[in-house]
Amino acid sequence: MKLLSDSIADDADFFVEQIHLVAIVFDNTDDVTVWATTHFDSDTHFFHLALPFKSLDTLLSLAHTRAEALQEEVAEALAAADWPALLEFNSDEKPPVPLPSVALKLSVTYPVMEDDESDDEEGPDDPQPHNIFYLEGVFVRLDT
Repeated sequence: MKLLSDSIADDADFFVEQIHLVAIVFDNTDDVTVWATTHFDSDTHFFHLALPFKSLDTLLSLAHTRAEALQEEVAEALAAADWPALLEFNSDEKPPVPLPSVALKLSVTYPVMEDDESDDEEGPDDPQPHNIFYLEGVFVRLDT
Protein backbone atom coordinates (compact mmCIF):
# COMPACT_ATOMS: atom_id res chain seq x y z
CA MET A 1 0.00 0.00 0.00
CA LYS A 2 1.31 3.44 -0.94
CA LEU A 3 0.88 6.87 0.61
CA LEU A 4 -1.54 8.98 -1.39
CA SER A 5 0.70 12.04 -0.98
CA ASP A 6 3.50 10.22 -2.84
CA SER A 7 1.28 9.70 -5.91
CA ILE A 8 -0.20 13.12 -6.53
CA ALA A 9 1.13 15.19 -9.40
CA ASP A 10 0.69 18.71 -8.03
CA ASP A 11 -0.98 20.70 -5.27
CA ALA A 12 -4.32 21.07 -7.07
CA ASP A 13 -7.51 19.86 -5.42
CA PHE A 14 -8.48 16.43 -6.67
CA PHE A 15 -11.07 13.69 -6.24
CA VAL A 16 -10.79 10.18 -4.81
CA GLU A 17 -13.35 7.39 -4.98
CA GLN A 18 -13.61 3.81 -3.71
CA ILE A 19 -12.95 5.00 -0.16
CA HIS A 20 -12.78 2.74 2.88
CA LEU A 21 -12.61 4.21 6.39
CA VAL A 22 -10.02 2.37 8.49
CA ALA A 23 -10.01 4.45 11.69
CA ILE A 24 -11.43 7.58 13.27
CA VAL A 25 -9.27 9.54 15.70
CA PHE A 26 -10.68 12.10 18.14
CA ASP A 27 -8.42 14.42 20.11
CA ASN A 28 -9.20 17.52 22.13
CA THR A 29 -9.65 19.84 19.14
CA ASP A 30 -12.76 20.81 17.20
CA ASP A 31 -11.99 18.47 14.35
CA VAL A 32 -11.38 14.80 13.74
CA THR A 33 -8.91 12.75 11.71
CA VAL A 34 -10.05 9.87 9.54
CA TRP A 35 -7.62 7.22 8.31
CA ALA A 36 -8.75 5.87 4.97
CA THR A 37 -7.74 3.98 1.86
CA THR A 38 -8.65 4.66 -1.74
CA HIS A 39 -8.04 3.03 -5.09
CA PHE A 40 -6.08 5.67 -7.00
CA ASP A 41 -3.84 5.40 -10.04
CA SER A 42 -4.41 1.61 -10.27
CA ASP A 43 -3.24 0.92 -6.70
CA THR A 44 -4.44 1.11 -3.10
CA HIS A 45 -3.31 4.22 -1.24
CA PHE A 46 -3.52 5.24 2.42
CA PHE A 47 -4.23 8.79 3.61
CA HIS A 48 -5.34 10.88 6.58
CA LEU A 49 -8.29 13.22 6.26
CA ALA A 50 -8.77 16.17 8.63
CA LEU A 51 -12.34 17.37 8.88
CA PRO A 52 -14.85 19.03 11.21
CA PHE A 53 -17.31 16.86 13.16
CA LYS A 54 -20.23 17.87 10.93
CA SER A 55 -18.42 16.47 7.89
CA LEU A 56 -17.70 13.24 9.78
CA ASP A 57 -21.43 12.86 10.40
CA THR A 58 -22.05 13.38 6.67
CA LEU A 59 -19.50 10.69 5.76
CA LEU A 60 -20.91 8.22 8.28
CA SER A 61 -24.44 8.77 6.98
CA LEU A 62 -23.18 7.57 3.56
CA ALA A 63 -22.00 4.22 4.96
CA HIS A 64 -25.42 2.71 4.12
CA THR A 65 -26.11 -0.38 6.25
CA ARG A 66 -23.44 0.53 8.81
CA ALA A 67 -24.37 4.21 9.18
CA GLU A 68 -26.52 3.97 12.31
CA ALA A 69 -24.11 1.65 14.18
CA LEU A 70 -21.15 3.90 13.28
CA GLN A 71 -22.93 7.02 14.48
CA GLU A 72 -23.70 5.29 17.80
CA GLU A 73 -20.08 4.17 18.13
CA VAL A 74 -18.88 7.73 17.53
CA ALA A 75 -21.34 9.10 20.10
CA GLU A 76 -20.05 6.59 22.69
CA ALA A 77 -16.43 7.52 21.95
CA LEU A 78 -17.22 11.22 22.32
CA ALA A 79 -18.97 10.61 25.66
CA ALA A 80 -15.84 8.89 27.05
CA ALA A 81 -13.44 11.09 28.96
CA ASP A 82 -10.33 9.44 27.48
CA TRP A 83 -8.57 11.55 24.84
CA PRO A 84 -7.40 10.83 22.25
CA ALA A 85 -9.96 8.19 21.27
CA LEU A 86 -9.42 5.75 18.41
CA LEU A 87 -12.09 3.74 16.59
CA GLU A 88 -10.52 1.10 14.35
CA PHE A 89 -12.10 -0.74 11.43
CA ASN A 90 -9.50 -3.24 10.28
CA SER A 91 -10.51 -6.65 11.61
CA ASP A 92 -12.93 -9.44 10.70
CA GLU A 93 -15.32 -8.23 13.42
CA LYS A 94 -14.98 -4.59 12.36
CA PRO A 95 -13.96 -4.47 8.68
CA PRO A 96 -13.08 -1.21 6.90
CA VAL A 97 -16.15 0.91 6.17
CA PRO A 98 -16.85 1.35 2.46
CA LEU A 99 -18.40 4.58 1.18
CA PRO A 100 -20.09 3.35 -2.00
CA SER A 101 -20.86 5.87 -4.75
CA VAL A 102 -18.96 8.60 -2.84
CA ALA A 103 -16.26 10.86 -4.23
CA LEU A 104 -14.28 13.15 -1.95
CA LYS A 105 -12.70 16.36 -3.17
CA LEU A 106 -9.44 16.74 -1.26
CA SER A 107 -6.91 19.52 -0.90
CA VAL A 108 -3.24 18.98 -0.16
CA THR A 109 -1.51 20.17 3.02
CA TYR A 110 2.18 21.02 3.35
CA PRO A 111 4.48 21.29 6.35
CA VAL A 112 5.12 24.74 7.75
CA MET A 113 8.46 26.10 6.54
CA GLU A 114 10.63 27.72 9.21
CA ASP A 115 12.22 31.03 8.21
CA ASP A 116 15.76 29.68 8.50
CA GLU A 117 14.89 26.74 6.21
CA SER A 118 13.82 29.02 3.36
CA ASP A 119 17.07 31.05 3.41
CA ASP A 120 19.08 28.22 1.87
CA GLU A 121 21.78 29.40 -0.61
CA GLU A 122 20.31 27.13 -3.27
CA GLY A 123 16.84 28.59 -2.76
CA PRO A 124 13.91 27.22 -0.84
CA ASP A 125 13.28 23.51 -1.17
CA ASP A 126 9.93 22.39 -2.47
CA PRO A 127 8.34 20.79 0.58
CA GLN A 128 6.81 17.37 0.14
CA PRO A 129 3.10 17.31 0.89
CA HIS A 130 1.84 15.78 4.10
CA ASN A 131 -0.20 12.61 3.81
CA ILE A 132 -2.94 14.63 5.56
CA PHE A 133 -5.63 16.15 3.38
CA TYR A 134 -8.50 18.56 3.98
CA LEU A 135 -11.99 17.77 2.80
CA GLU A 136 -13.19 20.28 0.21
CA GLY A 137 -16.44 18.50 -0.71
CA VAL A 138 -18.45 15.29 -0.65
CA PHE A 139 -20.14 14.10 -3.83
CA VAL A 140 -22.52 11.17 -4.24
CA ARG A 141 -23.23 9.39 -7.51
CA LEU A 142 -26.98 9.14 -8.03
CA ASP A 143 -28.20 6.14 -9.99
CA THR A 144 -30.84 7.05 -12.53
